[in-house]
Amino acid sequence: MTIRILIGSTVRQNPEILKEFLQSLAELDRSEMSCDFLFFDNNESEESSNMLKTFIVPGSNTFLTGEPPHSPYHCTDETHMWTTTLVWKVAAYKDFILQYAFDNNYSHVFLVDSDLVLNPFTLQQLLCASVDIISEIFWTEWTPGTGMLPQIWMYGQYRLVPEIDPIVNPEMYRNESMKVLNLLQIPGLYEVGGLGACTLISRRAIAAGVRFRRIGNVDYWGEDRHFCIRASVLGLKLYVDTHLPAYHIYRQSDLAGVNEYKNKNIKRGTEGKSQYSWRRKGSGNTLTLSMIVRNEADRYLRRVLEHACQYIDSVVIIDDASSDNTVAVCREIFKDIPFTLIELKDSQFHQEYVLRKRQWEETIKTNPDWILVLDADEIFEDNIISEIPSLINQTETDGYCFRLYDFWDEEHYREDQFWQAHQYYRPFLIRCLPGFPYRWRETPQHCGRLPENILDLPYANSSFRVKHLGWAREEDRRAKYERYLQLDPGAVFGDQNQYKSILDSNPTLIKWYEE
Repeated sequence: MTIRILIGSTVRQNPEILKEFLQSLAELDRSEMSCDFLFFDNNESEESSNMLKTFIVPGSNTFLTGEPPHSPYHCTDETHMWTTTLVWKVAAYKDFILQYAFDNNYSHVFLVDSDLVLNPFTLQQLLCASVDIISEIFWTEWTPGTGMLPQIWMYGQYRLVPEIDPIVNPEMYRNESMKVLNLLQIPGLYEVGGLGACTLISRRAIAAGVRFRRIGNVDYWGEDRHFCIRASVLGLKLYVDTHLPAYHIYRQSDLAGVNEYKNKNIKRGTEGKSQYSWRRKGSGNTLTLSMIVRNEADRYLRRVLEHACQYIDSVVIIDDASSDNTVAVCREIFKDIPFTLIELKDSQFHQEYVLRKRQWEETIKTNPDWILVLDADEIFEDNIISEIPSLINQTETDGYCFRLYDFWDEEHYREDQFWQAHQYYRPFLIRCLPGFPYRWRETPQHCGRLPENILDLPYANSSFRVKHLGWAREEDRRAKYERYLQLDPGAVFGDQNQYKSILDSNPTLIKWYEE
């Protein structure tokens, strides 16, 4: 079926905001589709009505209907003041647009509120999803001081998580909600329970009966909720796309951010399309090894890197001011692999989180698909080599956790009260997700090799094991013990008893067997 889209909006807007909205509509990429516009004019401002009357986009038709405003509608810097009468008038206007589209053989309706500024590729992005009902996300501080929230929800009137009562258990509800909000900041396609304000609706959905009119026995506020409930009952799933967030001019003061939004988020031409076509790939993914090294040439570096070369595609190395030939070893081993090297003149290990954040930032710059963060004394067991493709070539999981075994010699790992890292799963391998709000534990020591909120993403525990050789030689154990005493003398960031146990003369050791 030919793609014919009716772009519709019910408009009661001040001229300054309406100008930005109409300009973004005129700039939409409409290649390989036919688009017309239908505005329902309910303006109080004659200037706003005139703007609709004179709106012209070459190659498109603009249809105008409406009625004078009869119900009050006040907008302040605090909020928008809707009345029940006005809500259901807007519902009727939207249903008029849906019916007009259906009667005139449009393949889709794109209903968009008149206080949004859109990325030019919004329509192209929404069409790519090939679903019946989908919104592009935008974020709004609905009440000053409450933080930015999306126009979508998962359950009920406006809830992001089920079953947890926000009154009975506010902390749990807040934590679980934050996981959803973090996920929605990652470019992707997500099934949701409710949406609105920037929504592409297929002809199939209109034919099935989706409408905005009130459901008599439902008392939820807002026509979008009644639309979404009706869609769900009809068996139509709801989706939100988060690749190209729109900008919401919710308050007059938000006009000041329009130019910044355009400069930062809206890319035109082929380069822009490429930037915003990011998706989780189910195949063809590459793996980048990311590592910090310092004076590792005479330890395990060569063994670790030669093993990793059997399953990685590229490498990012941060050399933390080595004074031996560590860098030369790296250059030799990676001579045939895409290799990024950052050489620091002064060591930053005394502020580990600074070093780890730098490692992460330099790795992200290389546009990796997946990132494996290993230390220079860590090596996977051999069966990882053939199985890496199955881990990274899928779309359901964004990270993997593994068990790390502390070796006390070449054939045994330690297990006792203070040495049981292998009983827990820790993240090593993660998908690179542009847009995710990574957060670090900013401590001088033991900050973690990855952002602390990485497990807010979908992850899985893997059976593949990691051998940690850093404790396997007596001289290395003594050096680490002395380093911890120097960097963390009060055991503020670690366990004093574990530090002392490093020098135990008769630890409990268990024989290692490859699986």
